[in-house]
Amino acid sequence: MPKTICLIGAFDTKGEDHAFVREEILRRGHQTLTVNIGVLGSTALFPVDYDVAKAGGINLADLRSNKDKAAAMKFLDEAAPKLILQLFDERKIDGIIGMGGSGGSAIIASAMRALPIGVPKLLVSTVASGDVSFYVRGKDITMMPSIVDVAGLNRISRLVYSRAAGAICGMVESEVPVSVEDRPIITASMFGNTTECVNVCAKTLNEKGFEVLIFHATGAGGRAMETLVADGLVEAVLDITTTEWADELCGGVFSAGPDRLDGPGRRAVPHLIVPGCVDMVNFGAPSSVPLQYRDTNRLFYEWNPSVTLMRTNAEENRQMGEIFARKANAASGPVAFLVPLRGVSMLDGEGQPFCDRAADLAMFDAIKQNLRSGIQFVEVDQNINDPEFAAKAVELIIQLIQQGKATDGTP
Repeated sequence: MPKTICLIGAFDTKGEDHAFVREEILRRGHQTLTVNIGVLGSTALFPVDYDVAKAGGINLADLRSNKDKAAAMKFLDEAAPKLILQLFDERKIDGIIGMGGSGGSAIIASAMRALPIGVPKLLVSTVASGDVSFYVRGKDITMMPSIVDVAGLNRISRLVYSRAAGAICGMVESEVPVSVEDRPIITASMFGNTTECVNVCAKTLNEKGFEVLIFHATGAGGRAMETLVADGLVEAVLDITTTEWADELCGGVFSAGPDRLDGPGRRAVPHLIVPGCVDMVNFGAPSSVPLQYRDTNRLFYEWNPSVTLMRTNAEENRQMGEIFARKANAASGPVAFLVPLRGVSMLDGEGQPFCDRAADLAMFDAIKQNLRSGIQFVEVDQNINDPEFAAKAVELIIQLIQQGKATDGTP
């Protein structure tokens, strides 16, 4: 059965490129729905079904006359996701493909991120061979390097575009097998320093009838986990490893951004927060450590040749405690804290390199002092990786799930 693939791009400057991809999709037996993000008009090479500027209620003539590219980009970045999501909700598209340079890719990616995980998304881009975290941000966007600029047809671009058209067609044709054994999903955040804890939790929860999805807390993992929550696919969040906030605060390489910890609260999803691995900030090789931290009394640990860990201090932990409390206070669903008094990571265990109980206590106290009433704050006199701590984490997350069901009337 033919599928409808959304073709999105700047048809004013890259019409020839998109016309080629459109023909390739049609040749493979599928349909296209075209969405133009250009502001200089559109190509006459193929019909344009929707224009983002017009759909957003902005006069194209005004955008052109103002000659303010930044303003135009901001408008398109806001309007494109709304239009694409509307088309999906109206069941008009089954997948999406777009092509562009850095600016066009930003708008196209923004539109793609509005779609739920699982909807095929392919972006052919000039920036796809570099760091694409800005464009993907936790969604399942497949990025394909354009090799040459998206600026007309040539021997290389025809090759790349043909493969891209084949890829998106294959993606929309693939049917996801239906499983009768699908279980409620609990997401869990994990790091090398909390692996023992999360593995025990996952095993126990799987035995209790849940499906535990584990996300590596490397920035991209935290964003992906919260995206899954935002898409309404998650029963509860077992946030054992919140280390990404240490990187956000101190400029480490594994930040998940300032919205980390917001997703569950916004969706009223039961959320157990553990200050796991907040004792460490992640950098690359030793030479990558920012100058502000060098030649000081900061404590470093070379985890491997590519990862250098810096121990957070009491002030940084205090700030994180205040942030964590603020995030929890804003939650609309069940939320609780579980704190390990004998170390928030393997390296923070008794006698280990990062063991600093004063720094840990600074965070714990800041959470308690700023937490609104009604939110549980449970302390366990164990290390985060001790079996007793994992058992308590399982007990609390199930308790929060039951609390959520009681609140919304779910049996």
